[in-house]
Amino acid sequence: MKYFPYGHQYISKGDVDAVVKVLQSDYLTQGTKIPEFEKLIAKTVGSRYAVVFNSGTSALHAAYFASGLGKKDEFITTPMTFVATSNAGLYLGATPIFVDIDPKTGNIDTDLIENKITKKTKAIMPVHYSGYPVNLIKIHAIAKKYHLKIIDDASHALGAKYKGEKIGNCKYSDMSVFSFHPVKHITTGEGGAVTTNSKDYFQNLLVFRTHGISKDNFIKVPDGEWYYEMQLLGYNYRLTDFQAALGISQLARLKSNVQRRREIANIYDKAFCDNPYFDYLEEKDKIKSAYHLYTIRLKDSYKELKKEIFSNLRKGGLGVQVHYIPVYLHPYYQNLNYKKGMCSNAEDFYQKTISIPMFPSLKNSEINYIIRKIFEVLKSTTK
Repeated sequence: MKYFPYGHQYISKGDVDAVVKVLQSDYLTQGTKIPEFEKLIAKTVGSRYAVVFNSGTSALHAAYFASGLGKKDEFITTPMTFVATSNAGLYLGATPIFVDIDPKTGNIDTDLIENKITKKTKAIMPVHYSGYPVNLIKIHAIAKKYHLKIIDDASHALGAKYKGEKIGNCKYSDMSVFSFHPVKHITTGEGGAVTTNSKDYFQNLLVFRTHGISKDNFIKVPDGEWYYEMQLLGYNYRLTDFQAALGISQLARLKSNVQRRREIANIYDKAFCDNPYFDYLEEKDKIKSAYHLYTIRLKDSYKELKKEIFSNLRKGGLGVQVHYIPVYLHPYYQNLNYKKGMCSNAEDFYQKTISIPMFPSLKNSEINYIIRKIFEVLKSTTK
């Protein structure tokens, strides 16, 4: 039986050759591939700076740190995301404040943000759910009004555009964070990046990822050419050079990969139009999704059958997934006194949503097979 996961990396011979070349070189880490990769990322998204990390989570942690987020601060974010988005703030002693979502997009409901702002609010951390850009212009206006920072979690959105602007160019945010996990648009195995237009943020990010150590911009007078100094409590969040080499090679295919994802989404859209079982995301307002995910949302009359539908889809060879369990419903967050029911749209979205296969190497014949299988399972499960 054929099996199609919801997402999958594609590694070319060129990718392998690029990695092997670095493995045979003098520098496996802290070499020239890191700044090369960073410059290419910045050029790709249109930002002034980019700093790479060993995971998207560490990139989030670093961005939150660079923004000045700390103890007793609050930050506004969405519950419809992977736990790392809010966890990274907890690492610094800050408190996540969850705002409900727009059920049509899965993104934070920008109309609800202002009601959650208090004197403790330091920043807004929106997520471009599934690769569909959030309303950054409105969030930027709110942030400006209340003097807040914006760090957008763009882990799903490399290659997406918002009203003609590339996600990650930081026109409407202070920093943007990307993930290079294997199911994302490019991969370095594990990895991530922060983009920004601020030199201060850039320098803080560099120091934070390397134990808090600087080899220039010294506070004290250097003892000699060997001198370095630890200026803050940082972490070892460095990416290796062979991972960066993979990222550089993958980045050359970003445009075609996103284009293919959009072609697949168009095939799905046409096949799913006016079906009786579920709804799906439709682009509007000059927004171009990067389609990290393609999600279907069961109609109200079928959401109670989600568990059975999900199981039958997997039995039929579709490696479907659910993105996401609302963050505050996890036991750890429940122990922090977050309550079920606080974001009713997010909880309803969770009860309805299933992510179906979406990755560039899918062939049209395979896409058609997936479509047939979905309707076959839905018809048999809901009758």
